[in-house]
Amino acid sequence: MSTTKTSAGARSTSGPGFKDRVNNLPKGAKIALWVAFAVFLFLLPLLNIPFITTEGSDFGGVLFTVATYVLVALGLNIVVGYAGLLDLGYVGFYAVGAYTVGVLTSEHAKLSWVVVVPVAIVAAMVSGVILGAPTLRVRGDYLAIVTLGFGEIVRLTLVNSEWLGGAQGISDIPKPPSIELFKVPSIDWSSGAPVVDLDTTSTFLKFGISDFVPYYWLALGIIGVVLLFDVLVKSSRVGRAWEATREDEDAAELMGVPTFRFKLLAFALGAAIGGLSGALFATKAGFINPQSFELLLSILFIAAVVVGGAGNRWGVIVGAIVVSYFPERFREFADFRVLVFGLALMLLAIFRPQGLLPPRRTVRAKRADARQAVLEEGEASA
Repeated sequence: MSTTKTSAGARSTSGPGFKDRVNNLPKGAKIALWVAFAVFLFLLPLLNIPFITTEGSDFGGVLFTVATYVLVALGLNIVVGYAGLLDLGYVGFYAVGAYTVGVLTSEHAKLSWVVVVPVAIVAAMVSGVILGAPTLRVRGDYLAIVTLGFGEIVRLTLVNSEWLGGAQGISDIPKPPSIELFKVPSIDWSSGAPVVDLDTTSTFLKFGISDFVPYYWLALGIIGVVLLFDVLVKSSRVGRAWEATREDEDAAELMGVPTFRFKLLAFALGAAIGGLSGALFATKAGFINPQSFELLLSILFIAAVVVGGAGNRWGVIVGAIVVSYFPERFREFADFRVLVFGLALMLLAIFRPQGLLPPRRTVRAKRADARQAVLEEGEASA
């Protein structure tokens, strides 16, 4: 017992952690930190920081890919992390958003991008409701199998439907309307020290085919809006209903929570964000075909959520960065990068099964289990 007290006293006398120090800062200092972080993210593709910039790929394009994965992870986190539903066919909603943009701007219509993106979000949301209404009454592995089938049904439909372009896909998807507000120069590190390169610039919100940085800026702004929406929903009555459903659905039903309705809402909102990410992907790529939406993509999406920590919005963002950025960063090791990445995921699953940044409830539960184990050992020794 004395050992336990000593260790507890040592923990109590230790200084506050980084998170506690940030939380204790004045409100103005917190706002300044967030603004500085946002500016850093905005300038990241132009800073060309050594060891971070991808050598074999356009860094702006890589960051855009990371941003789309982050969007997908935030949407899938609503389904998997908040509501506790295992969705293995999330790539289907991603494809619905992308093909809605392709069909309405290139294949069968010439509508404006500003008009089509909300339509893509609604189309993905409706597909989520259509899938969820008959299937969300099953749970666990059965639901996973059904959603897996949905993803494959969407892909096979795209392959066999000539109206959707068939196996050849859809090309000549137009870019978003450009505004061209101002130019931002990049940083050159070739001399060993950072130097502003006025000859290499990116024009803010000028969408073309050679500079992918504006697409990253667009995705970054959308991520900010989705994060705000995520915070508001998670802290509302809807978020509490999701948590109750995830922890014990039967008990939530007995307490009067309409679990089916809230699970369907989670499916619809998650599908909408997935469709938005797919719309951004189609816009930047300019060409889509069924091979862009294979099952492997769904596995990567769910891996991003699990690796980061299902239920923690910041954790799934980190997971999405790990899944999408590191394979591109180490592209020069083409023969080994996938093997090393797979081994790293295996080690993470073994030694950190709760994810890199688990939600607070997981941390609290783990600490409670540890305290209970200490008490049981003390009682046994006594």
